[in-house]
Amino acid sequence: MASRSEFSAQTLSVLAALCQEPSQWQHGYALAKQTGLKSGTLYPILIRLADRGLVEARWEDEQPAGRPRRHLYRLTPDGLAIATAALIRARSSGPATAAARVRTGRPVASRAAP
Repeated sequence: MASRSEFSAQTLSVLAALCQEPSQWQHGYALAKQTGLKSGTLYPILIRLADRGLVEARWEDEQPAGRPRRHLYRLTPDGLAIATAALIRARSSGPATAAARVRTGRPVASRAAP
């Protein structure tokens, strides 16, 4: 599958979070906390990444008491390679705030002019 040359800042944030522990399954709530993205932004990104074969998704094996099973996500081998390359490009070519967002996996607070 051909890689897309550009990802949004939000997608880069998700990729950065998944790259921190690429072999570990992570659930959406943890990714939302890590990236600062709301569910209406995060889950469509995860779905698009899964549709492109960059992320694999599965249900938890068992339902924990008191809550429904969660979807779990992790990068595929191709996804890790593409994410790593995209993050390197973003860090070397983007503005400072975008690079900081990608580096930390968290949104960067903007400062309002006085």
